Amino acid sequence: MIKSTIWTMKLALMLTIMSSYSVAGEADVVNATATKSGEFYRFSATVAHADEGWDHYANAWRVVTKEGYVLGVRELLHPHENEQPFTRSLSGVSVPEGVTEVIVEARDSVHGWGGKTFEIGLE
Repeated sequence: MIKSTIWTMKLALMLTIMSSYSVAGEADVVNATATKSGEFYRFSATVAHADEGWDHYANAWRVVTKEGYVLGVRELLHPHENEQPFTRSLSGVSVPEGVTEVIVEARDSVHGWGGKTFEIGLE
């Protein structure tokens, strides 16, 4: 009886500790597009993340070159708990001559930059 009670208490404690950890994971870019207009590009990114409110949500995405040079950042100002995945755009991005491919990556408020990225070939 005592062994059973101790085991039950240990299990309850372990479940309590595990439930306090975030399960949302990192933010993933699941799709992205680039449209050239004159000298600039307009990027749209579709981000998936199990937003958990203000404590853990996808809070930005950015366009970077393969060398890691940041071309533009789209800040996301609120959680998207009821809109998953969601798409947002960023206009007026200048891409240096000779850059033929970029990477779109997302950030969340707990893990920072990470998760799945999306590569786009440019005109």
